[in-house]
Amino acid sequence: MTGVVFPQTEGRRSTSAVGREIVAGALGGVDPVGSAAARRETAWRKEYAVHFRRLVEVGMEDRDAALTVARQGLEALHGQMRWVGASGVDQPLQAGLDEVGTPLHSATVEGTAEPERELTLPYRGRRLRGDELRRRLDQWVRDGVVEPGVQQAVERVLDHPEWLDLRDQRVVVLGAGAEMGPLRSILRWGGEVVGIDLPRPDLWRRVLTAAREGAGRLVIPTPDPEASDARLAERAGADLLHDLGAVGRWIDGLEGRLVLGNYVYADGATNVRVTTAVDALTTHLTARRDDLALGFLATPTDAFVVPADAVAQATRNYGERSLGRLVRTPLRVASGGRLLRRQYAPGEQLAISDSIVEQQGPNYLLAKRVHRWRASVAADDGHVVSMNVAPPTRTRSVTKNRALAAAYAGAHFFGIEVFEPATSNTLMAALLVDDLRRAPGRAGPTLPWEAEARAAAHGGLWRVAYDPRSALGIAALLGLGGARQ
Repeated sequence: MTGVVFPQTEGRRSTSAVGREIVAGALGGVDPVGSAAARRETAWRKEYAVHFRRLVEVGMEDRDAALTVARQGLEALHGQMRWVGASGVDQPLQAGLDEVGTPLHSATVEGTAEPERELTLPYRGRRLRGDELRRRLDQWVRDGVVEPGVQQAVERVLDHPEWLDLRDQRVVVLGAGAEMGPLRSILRWGGEVVGIDLPRPDLWRRVLTAAREGAGRLVIPTPDPEASDARLAERAGADLLHDLGAVGRWIDGLEGRLVLGNYVYADGATNVRVTTAVDALTTHLTARRDDLALGFLATPTDAFVVPADAVAQATRNYGERSLGRLVRTPLRVASGGRLLRRQYAPGEQLAISDSIVEQQGPNYLLAKRVHRWRASVAADDGHVVSMNVAPPTRTRSVTKNRALAAAYAGAHFFGIEVFEPATSNTLMAALLVDDLRRAPGRAGPTLPWEAEARAAAHGGLWRVAYDPRSALGIAALLGLGGARQ
């Protein structure tokens, strides 16, 4: 194994040991009991969720504690993960940025369409615009599908269509082929995207087609400065796990203001490795560029502090007479209280919505938590940051998991809306635009959870009556038929 790797301990590279140490390190000094509990956990893959929830709990009302957890978690990540380069020697992570290897060159693809100068949103086979889009936003807020900040942000973009023109900055999309990334939207609006993804010809054929059919400009890395347009898909791309130094040097050589957008994903332990690579790249570039802006998407299947009005709506939903109310008592009795638990305790004001899906595993959640930590730390350091909670979405990574696919298919029975990828990525691109355009006028420091909750498009997970995990199995049963279709 080479590139960014897990540390070797007693002859093996244990992802669980690293996860425990990073969580324990994040909590160190802030919550000594929680730190020790994480380090002693012997069933990490089964019990990890309680420790990741604790990372959020300790900073609910203490900004310094929340930021300390984030900084210590990132420090532990960088201290744990290693680099194995051409020499085959285990080295500190920083060595990956110093080892350039084959240099990268820029190739540019120009779009042929006219730029779209109005925000439209694909939704259930239609494209919503203007007042129709405003009505949909209003309905989402009333139904508790998104936080009010989503409506406010998108309406600002509707009121200022000139904001869509992002030619004044370059948006670096790490994970150019990602279903949830903003690449296609920005290119439709006539902006410039720097796209980075693995050297996979099929992936690049799709991305290059989107660029040519768009209205903007796509700049991509290639090790071949003479690559023809016809062969560009075969010669495009870079592997962040192994080409970290080359990618860092190439991006740093780009002119103009950059927005570094993190949309990478991989299965299993590789997700932590590539997330580490991106975070190492981020620290490298933020140290060299004061004006670097950062973009992230948080997964909705995590634990978040939620505002009091979300708790109040969920409490009202729990008290309503409905089919759920009629069946929940016998289900709760039969399951020993495990099914259909109310989401928040009576009288709670500030609370945590815990939507961690244990089947996704600790490596997935650690990778996503690193994104949240980096967003909090970068914002505290003065960088412009766009960090928004994305809605539950039927992406390929979700639908290939049978349990999750079934749960998503049955989620509407509990008031949760699952989005199609085209709707999600356009909506999140609009939120990115609002964050970038509105940044200079933002208010002062807030608790990190407030920044996350401001414009969260959680699909309803924060405002439904039941603890999401206590309803997951029932949703999966109800959605089996839909998942097969």
